[in-house]
Amino acid sequence: QVKLVESGGGSVQAGGSLRLSCATSGFSMYCMAWFRQAPLKAREFVSSINSDGRTSYADSVKGRFTISEDKASRSLYLQMNSLSADDTAMYYCAARRFPGDCYYPSYWGQGTQVTISS
Repeated sequence: QVKLVESGGGSVQAGGSLRLSCATSGFSMYCMAWFRQAPLKAREFVSSINSDGRTSYADSVKGRFTISEDKASRSLYLQMNSLSADDTAMYYCAARRFPGDCYYPSYWGQGTQVTISS
């Protein structure tokens, strides 16, 4: 079975930083990604990383967020800096097993809440 478990969410003041983690188990994945969803808004892509190390970022987080993967522990991370209220959302870890567009993952975690205060 495949299981994705996020952690590291919480509350932080604007301008601060937060590091999210995603522990994975099951099949090896072609790519891993982070999505987020704010209240009353659609889910949006945040960042992804392929098995070969290639990364992708949404324009809204470029220069502030960094995605990384520890293959030994099969963990995914998202370092978030210079956080603002616009970053407040439920963050989801996602994965795609086979080659394809990582905007459309096959598996999802339960989510971890990130709240940025003013």
